[in-house]
Amino acid sequence: MTESKLEKGLVQVYTGDGKGKTSAAFGLALRAIGRGLKVYIIQFIKGGFDYGELYIVEKLPNLKLKAFGQGKFVTQVPPSEKDVEIAKEAFKLARKVVMSGEYDVVILDEINVAMSLRLIKTEDVVNLIKEKPEHVELVLTGRYAPREIIEAADLVTEMREVKHPFQKGIPPRKGIEF
Repeated sequence: MTESKLEKGLVQVYTGDGKGKTSAAFGLALRAIGRGLKVYIIQFIKGGFDYGELYIVEKLPNLKLKAFGQGKFVTQVPPSEKDVEIAKEAFKLARKVVMSGEYDVVILDEINVAMSLRLIKTEDVVNLIKEKPEHVELVLTGRYAPREIIEAADLVTEMREVKHPFQKGIPPRKGIEF
């Protein structure tokens, strides 16, 4: 375990139906690495998709990212066995990274969606929050944050859609939405 630069790590949740949850987490990651902190981002259900952030991560110091998924949206409940297996692998890595204490900030992107789709158990995530090392800042993103996660968090921000370009028929734009 390396020496952490944070005395007290909190738990942050970015949730809601509005745009910007992952972007907020990546903004925090940039701020953290700018201050010399080590950051690890684990993306649930995003593996195989072409997101712009994947192109820059390897060029930034003190930042690791691992994306898990099959390159398709998970919509069925209960989910497929393969989707559950992939999510469990992602959570196993998340637990290992958090508990190692090596990283100052750990971002679990779209983990709230993974819980809502029953890919991973909310109880397991709550236990991770309770057991995390004192100095690790833990950030959980995604729509549908369970009540238990909201109660366990120190900061919860709900993104609320007021207006979106999709309503005008404007498709997602490379470099802006993905």
